[in-house]
Amino acid sequence: MTTATAPVAATVAPTLRRLYLVRFGFALIWALALFSTASDIGPVSATLLVIYPLFDAGAAVVDARSSRASRSALGLRVNIAISAIAAVGLVFAVASGIPAVLRVWGVWAVAAGLAQLIVAQRRRKAGGQWPMIASGTISTLAGASFFLQAASSSSLSNLAGYALLGGVFFLVSALRLGRDASRSTGGRN
Repeated sequence: MTTATAPVAATVAPTLRRLYLVRFGFALIWALALFSTASDIGPVSATLLVIYPLFDAGAAVVDARSSRASRSALGLRVNIAISAIAAVGLVFAVASGIPAVLRVWGVWAVAAGLAQLIVAQRRRKAGGQWPMIASGTISTLAGASFFLQAASSSSLSNLAGYALLGGVFFLVSALRLGRDASRSTGGRN
């Protein structure tokens, strides 16, 4: 780690760790709630589908505020825009049915996955980012899969699995950030 990135990493890592833990908890609860309603689009599942990208945008806002001095801020602002657009798209898609939802979600997962991959690549020297790199890559591939599934799928359960897996990556990254911070401070954390 260079001297220029050390102060930024030291101040951003605790915020990221807390944010990643919150994102894990949200993904877990959201996935369980969606899984229980995944067979059709009703008021609860429609609300859940719109809330997820809005939560992602909100988390990116918190992340961007804590990362202003880093090179990742632009990627986070892009992710905020992508997630906000996805939420609006999902408002309309839920009225059209599961295939439309899968198409919008798929495009969002690809775009957000690429943004996450770029942000994590730029942060990799700060520590705890390999799970985020893997998550961004998997999100991109899963998004393409959702788009293709739209022609034949009649369930939203794959979206619940996608969110849960993403949450696990946030948890692993949070744990790694904590471990990396503990190492850099000689165990004082």
